[in-house]
Amino acid sequence: MKHWLALVIGLPTANATARMRAWRALKACGAAVLRDGVYLLPNNATCHEALVAIERDILSIKGTAYLLPINDPKGERFMALFDRVEEYAALRVDIEECREQLTSANALTSTRQIRKLRKAFAQLCAIDFFPGDARQQTDAALQELEAAVSKALSADEPSSHDLPMRVLSRGDFQGRLWATRKRPWVDRLASAWLIQRFIDRDARILWLDAPGDCPADALGFDFDGATFSHIGHRVTFETLQASFELEMPGLDRVAALVHYLDVGGAAPAEAAGIERVLAGLRETIADDDQLLAAAGAIFDGLLAAFVKDENSNE
Repeated sequence: MKHWLALVIGLPTANATARMRAWRALKACGAAVLRDGVYLLPNNATCHEALVAIERDILSIKGTAYLLPINDPKGERFMALFDRVEEYAALRVDIEECREQLTSANALTSTRQIRKLRKAFAQLCAIDFFPGDARQQTDAALQELEAAVSKALSADEPSSHDLPMRVLSRGDFQGRLWATRKRPWVDRLASAWLIQRFIDRDARILWLDAPGDCPADALGFDFDGATFSHIGHRVTFETLQASFELEMPGLDRVAALVHYLDVGGAAPAEAAGIERVLAGLRETIADDDQLLAAAGAIFDGLLAAFVKDENSNE
């Protein structure tokens, strides 16, 4: 790394609020301190925009600010100033504490803590200009925590199996009894919605106390041994989507959201809000049929919004 930006500043002593605002902005953009009043960032478009905004703000309060490019053949020596290993380590401590305190009783509360941890991780990634193993380790720890919460929210969470994916005809699956575990969470709610919305409009959903209670004539989903469950990297929603070749507009984005909320991974922008709404519904609605109806309205609205987005981008 040979191309850098240096911001040399002088802040008015009389305006403590303005000084604090400038320091916070420099910290937020990940600037390293070369010496008092001299801050450094890599020379790229994002960093340049951030420093220009800080320079403008400082000048507006009658301070001094000079944004200078630095081209240094030995610029690699500055990279150590941006080491985020300790910050990632501190975040992993918080992740581990959340994991240790996790129980089925506090799983819903833990989802809110995980959102904060994921936000903190995203903010740290944004200023991690030279990422290394620490970022990957922290992301893996977060994904493990998200999977643990999903399991705590959903007893008997199915394991994934490498099985061949069969393409099925919706005509052979009409007016059937479908069965899954009671007190559904995201994957089961979304899968039940998908079944009734796109696969079997006359489907009856049976909520099981345990997977072993599944009747012989029912199509089980989202439990080990069920007709439809996790296959490879797919959660049950994605297995159903692939099995019946459902390629409706917007549906892939719903699938990505369900996948993230069930097993983790890359977080869609809507994830935190949808998770919070579904968690609230699950807490306040004791009847699983009513819970599915309420969640179904959420998924209907989400799908409509995604379809609108796709149409506007054409």
